[in-house]
Amino acid sequence: MGSPWKPLLLLSVISSLSEFSKAVAGRPAYYAAVLRMKQDGASSSSLGYRGRPRQDRRTGSPADSDWPGPSRHHPSGLGAQGSQEDPGSEEREEFGPVFVQEPDDTIFALESDEKKVTLTCEARSHPAPTYRWMINGTELDLSTNWPYSLIDGNLVISEPSQARDSGRYQCQAHNSIGTVLSRDAQLQFAHLANFSGRPRGGVSVREGQGVVLLCAPPPHSPEISYSWVFNEFPSFVAEDSRRFISQETGNLYISKVQPSDVGSYICLVKNTVTSARVLSPPTPLTLKTDGVMGEYEPKIEVHFPQSELAARGMTVRLECFALGNPVPTITWRKLNGNIPKKSRLRKSQAVLEIPNVQLEDSGTYECKAENYRGSNAFRGQLQVYTYPQWLTVINDTQLDSGDVLQWECKATGRPRPTYRWLRNSAPLLPQDRVEIMSGELIIRGVRPTDSGMYQCVAENKYGTIYSAAELKILASAPTFRQSPVQLVATLGKNVSLNCKPRASPKPVITWRKGDRRIQPSKRTLLLRNNTLRIINSSRADEGSYVCRAENQFGLAEMTTILWVKEAMRVEVSPARVEVTVGESVVLTCKAVHDPSLDVSILWMRNRQPLNFHQQGGHFEFIQTQSSSADLMIRNVLLKHAGKYGCRAQTSGDTVFAEAELLVRGPPGPPGIVIVEEITDTTATLSWTRGVDNHSPIMAYNLQARSPYSLGWQAVRTDPPHITGDMESAVAVDLNPWVEYEFRVVATNAIGTGDPSAPSSVVQTQEAVPSVPPTNVRGGNGHRYELVISWEPVSEEFQNGKGFGYIVAFRANGTRGWKEKMVTSADSTTFKYRDETFPPLTPFEVKVGVYNNKGDGPFSQVVTIYSAEGEPREAPTGVKAAVVSSSEIQVAWRSPEPGPGKPYGYEVSYWKDSVEQEQSAGKLRTQGNQTSIVLMGLEGNTRYLVTVKGYNSIGQGPASVAVQATTLKPPPDRPPSNLMWIQEGDNVSLGWEPVKAMDNESEVIGYKVLLRQESRNHSQVIQSRGPSAMLTLPEGGAYIIEVRSVSKGGEGAVSAQVRLLTSSGVRAKSGQLPLRSPLWGTAWTLLLLLAALVP
Repeated sequence: MGSPWKPLLLLSVISSLSEFSKAVAGRPAYYAAVLRMKQDGASSSSLGYRGRPRQDRRTGSPADSDWPGPSRHHPSGLGAQGSQEDPGSEEREEFGPVFVQEPDDTIFALESDEKKVTLTCEARSHPAPTYRWMINGTELDLSTNWPYSLIDGNLVISEPSQARDSGRYQCQAHNSIGTVLSRDAQLQFAHLANFSGRPRGGVSVREGQGVVLLCAPPPHSPEISYSWVFNEFPSFVAEDSRRFISQETGNLYISKVQPSDVGSYICLVKNTVTSARVLSPPTPLTLKTDGVMGEYEPKIEVHFPQSELAARGMTVRLECFALGNPVPTITWRKLNGNIPKKSRLRKSQAVLEIPNVQLEDSGTYECKAENYRGSNAFRGQLQVYTYPQWLTVINDTQLDSGDVLQWECKATGRPRPTYRWLRNSAPLLPQDRVEIMSGELIIRGVRPTDSGMYQCVAENKYGTIYSAAELKILASAPTFRQSPVQLVATLGKNVSLNCKPRASPKPVITWRKGDRRIQPSKRTLLLRNNTLRIINSSRADEGSYVCRAENQFGLAEMTTILWVKEAMRVEVSPARVEVTVGESVVLTCKAVHDPSLDVSILWMRNRQPLNFHQQGGHFEFIQTQSSSADLMIRNVLLKHAGKYGCRAQTSGDTVFAEAELLVRGPPGPPGIVIVEEITDTTATLSWTRGVDNHSPIMAYNLQARSPYSLGWQAVRTDPPHITGDMESAVAVDLNPWVEYEFRVVATNAIGTGDPSAPSSVVQTQEAVPSVPPTNVRGGNGHRYELVISWEPVSEEFQNGKGFGYIVAFRANGTRGWKEKMVTSADSTTFKYRDETFPPLTPFEVKVGVYNNKGDGPFSQVVTIYSAEGEPREAPTGVKAAVVSSSEIQVAWRSPEPGPGKPYGYEVSYWKDSVEQEQSAGKLRTQGNQTSIVLMGLEGNTRYLVTVKGYNSIGQGPASVAVQATTLKPPPDRPPSNLMWIQEGDNVSLGWEPVKAMDNESEVIGYKVLLRQESRNHSQVIQSRGPSAMLTLPEGGAYIIEVRSVSKGGEGAVSAQVRLLTSSGVRAKSGQLPLRSPLWGTAWTLLLLLAALVP
C-alpha cells in the first residue's frame, strides 16, 4: 500500500585559494672616468668632459644609458668640400678600459644558506677587456676555478672562509691599450658566537647604591646592539633616568637601586646584519640587608671617548650616564659654540644624537651629571672627517709626438688628501721627462711608448678615489680624406681653399697652382690654419690648386679644382602684402643663376627655416620651376605675420631675399589697466593702447569681476560708448564695499580681441545699505512668542562694516513701532516673547538694515501671527484592549479644538512595576489617527499606557495612564506525530494534541496549512480537534503544516508533510517519526478503519 520515504542528501563543495608574490631586485651602476692613449688619430689635442656618456663605437649611440661615463670627441681635418677623415675610422677605433661597475664593500653571513660571494666588476673597452683580481695587494690565482672563479669580470668565491677570504679586494681591467685599477672593496664576515655557558656570579648591593651589570658580549662581527631581559623573556628592561643600556659597552647601568630591581638580568645581543640573537647566562641582583646606601654625588660611569671620530653625513651618538643618589640629571653643552639645532636628546638625556653631522659640528662637548649632593663632568673632542671627493678630474687626451702632457687632478677631504699616479695600474714615479707635484703630472716630449691608461689617486686615512684617463700619442704621415675636390666660387667674392691633413706631428704646408708655387700677396693670403684665401675672385683664378703636406713620416697632396661663376640674384614677390585673418596668400621666390649649376630653395620665417610638418597645415611648399618656388599660406592667423625669406643656394653661392607679410585681425589686448580713483559706486580707469593689427580700434568695452559675479561681466560706463581714441573711462553703478578687478577689451572692424590683463584688486568705499531683506515671514515658536524670519542680505549688498538688521513690529491697531537691533549679518530669525499676548495675535512687521555708515531701507510691512504654542489638553477616553499575547490596541479621543492644535499623538507604554515611564517605548501617529496597535510585547505582562499630543512647538500633557495585561503566550511546542492516509485526492490527517503549560494559553483549535509546492499561497483549514480531512485540488506535490491556536495567538508550526497526487492512486498511508508508540499505534488503527469503512 505504501512506500518508504527516501531522504535527499546535500553535498558541499570546498574551494581553495592560492597566492603569489614577486620580488624585484636592482643594483646600482657606478661611475668611472677614463683617459685614452693610442698611436693613431688627428693632429690636435682635446680634453673631453668625463661626465657625458661614452658613445658606442658601432652605433654612435650611448651603449649603456645607466652608465654616466665619458664622451669621446675626435677632431677632424676639413678640406674644401668637407671632412678629410675616413668615415669608417671611428667604428674601428680602439679605446682603453672604462669601469661600468666596481666592487662594493660586502658583508657575508656565515650562517647564510648562500654558499658563495660575488664581487662585481665590469668595464667597457675595445678590444674587450680581461680581468685580474687582488686581495690585500696580492693577485689571486684564478686558474683553478675554485674557490675563486670569474664570470665575465665578476669574482665568485665559493664556500667563503673568514680566515682565507677576509680582506680588501681590487679588480684590474686590461686590454691592449692599458690597464686600470678599481676602487678597493672590503669583504667581511658577519657572525655572532654564543655566550659562555659558565654561570655568572650574583651581584649584591645596598638599596640606593648604584650598580653596573656587565654584558661581556661573545665574539662577533660586525656591530651588535644590546638590550637586557628582566627575569624572563620577553620582559625587557625599560630605560629611563635611573637605568641606562650603553650601546658602546653593552653594560646595564642602574644609578640608584630600588627593591623593585631585585631579580635576574640577562644580556641580549643582536647582530645588526644577520639579526641573529643570543642570550647571556642570568646575573642575579640582590639587596644587602645591612642597611640603606646614603646619598652621594654623581659618578660618571659611561661616557663617549675623549676623541670621537665621525664621517660627515653620519649620525653621531654621544653617551653619558652617571650613578648617584639622588638620581643625577644629565645636561650637555658645546664649548666655544652652541649645540647644533638639529641635535636630539635621547634616553632621558643620556644620549646626545647629532644627525647628518657636518664639519662645523666639530668641537669640544661636555656632559654634566648633577644632583644636590654635587656634580661631575666629562669633556671630549668630536672630530668630523670627510672622504676624498673630486673637484677636478683628468680627461682623455691625445697629443702629437714631442708635445707636453700636463694633467692636474684636485680633490677635497679632511684630512687633506695626498696624491699618487698610476700608469697601467703600476705606480708612476718622477723620471727624466716625468714631473709629479702633488696632483699635477707633467710629461715632456711625449713618445708613443707613453700611451696607455693613467690614474690619479687621491686618498686620506678614510678613503681612496680614482680618476682615470687614456693618453693617446699621435704619430703618422700626412693623409687627406678626399682628393681632388671641386669648389665653385662666385665672381667678385672671396673664396677659401682648405688644407687640413691628418698628420702627427704637424706637417709643413705649401700651395701651388699648376707648376707655380703660390706666394702670399694682397689678393692671395695664406692663413695660419693653412687655408688659402683669394680676395675678389675672377675668371683668371679658375684652375687646379695643390696643397702639399710633409713631416718626417712622409708627405701627401690634395688637389682643389676651382670654378668661378656669375653671382646669383633672388627676388621674392610681392615684397609687402597685407591680408586679413582667415584669408590665404601666395609668395613667389625666383632665382636667376648660372645655368650650369643646380639651385635649391629654402623658405624661412623670421630667419628660421619653416617646418611644414609642424605648422598645422597652414603652409605649403609648391615647386613651380627648377629655379622658382611658391609658398602658400592658408587660413592666415595673426601669429603668421612677419618676414618671409627665400634662401637660394648653388654649389658656388647662397643668396637671401625676403618679403613682409602684414596680417589684419582683431586688436591685441590693451596694456596694463590702472584704477586711478575709487568711490563707493564708481572707478576711474585708464589703460594703454594695444596693437591694432593693422585695423583701427573702433571701441573699448570695460569688464569687471568680483567674488560675487559669475566670471567677467560688462559694466556700465561714463561715457556709455568708449571710442577707439580714448584711453580712460569711469565704471559706474558698482556696489559699495566690494572688491573688483577690471579689464579692457578692444574692438575693430575685424572683430573683438583678447582682453587685457586684470587690474590690481581694489575695493569700493563704504556706503549706507540700499537693499532690504526679502521674504519676511513668521510663525511657529512657543507660547507667547512672536517669531520673525527673513532672507539675509548678501554680503555683496551690505555696503560696509558693522552690518545688521532692525526688526520693527507692532500689534494690529496700535500706533508705535517696537524696534530691536540684530547685530549679526548672518541672522535670519528674531524671537520676541511677551506673556500678555494671546495666541495667534496679528502683528505688523518690517525688517530694515544698517551698517557703520547709517540706516538703510525697511522691507514691505507684512502681517505675522504670534505662536499658538504646544497642545494644552490631553487626549480623553483612552482605552487599551488586549489583542493577543504580544499586541494591545490603544484608542483615544482628540481634545477639544483650540490653540495648540496637535499634529499627531505619541503613545508611551511600559511594564508595570518593572520599568519606569522614562524608559517607556514610544510610537507616534500622524494627523487625526486616534488608534494604534502596540506589537512585540511580552506575554502575560501588565502594561501602562499614556497618550499625549504634539506639534512643531512641543508636546502637550499626557493622559491618565491606563493598564492592560497581555494574554498568556501560545504553546511553544508544535503538533507532532503527523499521520495520514491518502486515497486519490482525499487525505485523512491526524496528529498528537498539543497540551499547554501553566504559563501558556489553552489550545482552542488547530490550523492546517495546505499549499502546492513552489507556490506561496496557502489554504487554511480550521479544526477543533487533532484531525482533519483534506481534499487536494489538482495533481502535483503538496506541503502540509499544522499549528495550534490559542487565545494568546498561534503556536509553533509542525514539521512539513509532502504528498504527491495523480490519477490512479488508490490508497497510501504514512506517518512522521513517532514520539509515543502506543498513541501512534492507536492512530494507525483508527486511520485504517476510516479507510475501510465505505
